Formats: sequence, C-alpha cells, structure tokens
Amino acid sequence: MSSLRLLNNNPLKFLITGGITLVLLYTMSLILADQASAHGYVTNSRAGLCANNVNANCGLIIYEPYSLEGTKGFPSGGPADGKIASAGVGMFSQLDQQSSTRWSKINISAGSNTFNWSIKVPHATASWKYYITKQNWDPNAPLTRASFDLTPFCSVSSNGQKPGGTYSDTCNVPSRSGYQVILAVWEISDTLNAFYNVIDVNFGGGSSDTTAPTAPTGAAASNIATTSAKINWNASTDNTGVVGYRIFNGANQIATINGALTTTLTGLTANTTYNITIKAIDAAGNVSAASNTVTFKTLAASGPDTSAPTAPGSLHVMGMIGTTTIPLMWDASTDNVGVTGYQIFRGTTLITTVPGTAIEHLVTGLTPNTSYAFSVKAIDAAGNVSAASNVLNVTTMPASTTYPAWSAATAYVGGSKVSHNGLNYEAKWWTQGETPGSADVWKVIP
Repeated sequence: MSSLRLLNNNPLKFLITGGITLVLLYTMSLILADQASAHGYVTNSRAGLCANNVNANCGLIIYEPYSLEGTKGFPSGGPADGKIASAGVGMFSQLDQQSSTRWSKINISAGSNTFNWSIKVPHATASWKYYITKQNWDPNAPLTRASFDLTPFCSVSSNGQKPGGTYSDTCNVPSRSGYQVILAVWEISDTLNAFYNVIDVNFGGGSSDTTAPTAPTGAAASNIATTSAKINWNASTDNTGVVGYRIFNGANQIATINGALTTTLTGLTANTTYNITIKAIDAAGNVSAASNTVTFKTLAASGPDTSAPTAPGSLHVMGMIGTTTIPLMWDASTDNVGVTGYQIFRGTTLITTVPGTAIEHLVTGLTPNTSYAFSVKAIDAAGNVSAASNVLNVTTMPASTTYPAWSAATAYVGGSKVSHNGLNYEAKWWTQGETPGSADVWKVIP
C-alpha cells in the first residue's frame, strides 16, 4: 500500500503590518461567529496544507480547515462549478484559485492509498466518496464538474454511524499521470449537508512517503489546576518533516497542534485523572507511535463552587429545518469544575435539558410555518447557570404533502415519492432496497 506524500527592521512597517494583522483577526472572529461550527477535513487536503503553513496565501481557511461545508448530493447537487474547492463558502473563496502551480502537491501512485480525516465534530454519516479529475482536465481553469470523472472511484457507506476524532478510508486510486485533483466528500445522513475537500496530487512524482515520524519523547505535565494543565514534549523527526501533533486522552483525540512542542489543555474536569499521549503527523498523513503516557489528576475545587460556566457560543441550525422540527447546535461551554448540562429555551420557556457532553439537540413538536426564538444556557453540578447564548430566530417549514412510507420491499421508478424519517423523497431512477437519506437515488423534496 502507498500513502500520500508532500512533495525588518523598519518600525513603521512593523506597526502597519501588525495593525493589518489585528484587523484581519478581528474581522475573522466576527465572520466565524456567524459560521456553523467546524466539523472535519482531510489532513493533507488543500485546506489542511493551508492550516499547516505548507500552502501560502490561503486566506481565512487557515483558521477553520474543518468548515468546508455545503449542500450534499454531488454531482447533481453541492457547490457550484468554480466553487468546488471552497464548498461554495464565500469567506474561503481563495481555495478556488486554480492553476498548475498554485498549490503544493502530494506525490501519489495508482493503487491502494489511505485518506486520513481529522474530525472536530462527529456527525451521523451517510457516506464517504472520492472523485478524481479526468486525465485530460485543464489544471489552469476553475474546477468544474467537467473536470472530474463523476463516478466516485471509492464510496464507503456508513449507515448513520458517527466517526471518532480521526477517520481513514483506504481506496484503490485509478491510474493517472501528472497533476490531478481528488475531491473527498463526507456526506451527513441526518442533514442536507456535506463537507468537501480537494487534494492536489502528483502521479509519477517519485516514490510515495510511507515513513511515519518518530514518536515524541519526554512528554510531561505541569501547571496542573482544577480545569487545565500544561503539556510539553520533545520534537519528533521525519524523513520529509513533521507538520503537527495530535493530543490524546486515552484513545480520544482532544487537540491538534501545528508544530509547537507545548500546549495548555483547558476545559478539563476538576478532580479527574487524565492519561495524555502525543502522536506526530507528517504531510503525507503518516502518524507516529504514541509518546510516553502522561498521567495526572486535576485539582479538586476548593470551597463552594460559585463560578458559572461560560455562555454557549454560536447557536445555529445544523441541518434541515422541518415542518415540526429544528436541529440546533452550539459551541461547548467551559467551567471551573465541569459543565453537567445545557438548558434549551424557546423564548423564555425551558423546554429540555441535555447532558453536558451534548452540543446539539433536535427540537420536536413544533408548528409548521411558525417563527421561534431559541437560546441555550450551560449549568454545572453546583447549580450555577451561565449567561444565555445568542438568540436564534428561525421559522419552521410550511406543512408539506405526506407521501407513502418507504418500504425496502417495494420497487420504485423515477419520480416516485415516499416519506422516511420525517422527510419526503423523490426517486431519480428505478430503485429497490436503497434507503432514502443514505443513497444517491433519492433526493429530498418539500
């Protein structure tokens, strides 16, 4: 099996540059506050290499490589031609710049290759699909559907399963030569969305890198507090270069660090034991063995806990608004001891409380074509309640026609309409036994 490989002293100038940087960061923070939470990306994709400072002049994607989210259904749906690399997200439009020399490329060989995803927010998954450009595509023109072979060379069904902090697919890549682009699509099963990542690859560019970095050494913890701890380690080495480190608590990845040899873990739970390891990763996605395990216990909170959690952030709709349902998602709160739950409000009415590990909830029992205002508050074990999140104003869809329930035993022809899991679908062509929401043959209709 082969894996993918990557091929002043003027004070006035300093002040001007620093000012521009601050304005950029402030603008980015305002934009991202309204953007849906980040979710996942291929580690050596165009966006991934931007985040790891391999690609240059990438724009805001360096802060949010996880957020290339658009409507699903490629190639019949999804991002418009010319906007495929950015998933149609305007703030990431620099990714749509296309020429034969614009982006760093990963050396690849035809045959078995592994594609590694870093997952920030797991979602119930319909499928993972991989497309590749045609041999005679034009690398100096915007990426369009005409650039690609529209039959995926690899398609993996997940049947609604959620991935962990990392996910990998090993696929048989078709034969090509020279510069090509692979489009990786992560389709979500319970929303109308998908995540789009392009990977710039070079066939015949030399032997592929299958050598993993050495394991980090000398990992140690310091500055241990009730909800935080500092972790340090010694650098790994690699034949082509280490691009980052992944931090694990047990088997769960909890952070990714781009090149630094120290990090402060925050949002930990008081009086709790942690077992931290670090793994290095290179541009080809090769991952090292784990470092030594750093075991520590956070301090117990002293005295009565009177500190409220921080307010949940970026409350937004995640997925499809229904006639009687609205899917909510928010950014996690932090607390000096630990968040134990989230209270969800409709207007001023508390409608439910979900566990502290949850960051999403499906509100049900609503009225069609009706406006609602939602907010979320975090609570801790001492009963402290955070300030409210932003208020989300949203309207349910009008009542729609109800179609017969889908049956796996029934054969359907193009144009047939069914209902399944609260949504209506129309068949694009003949089908039997293919589940709506998980198969391309079905499209969502009102």
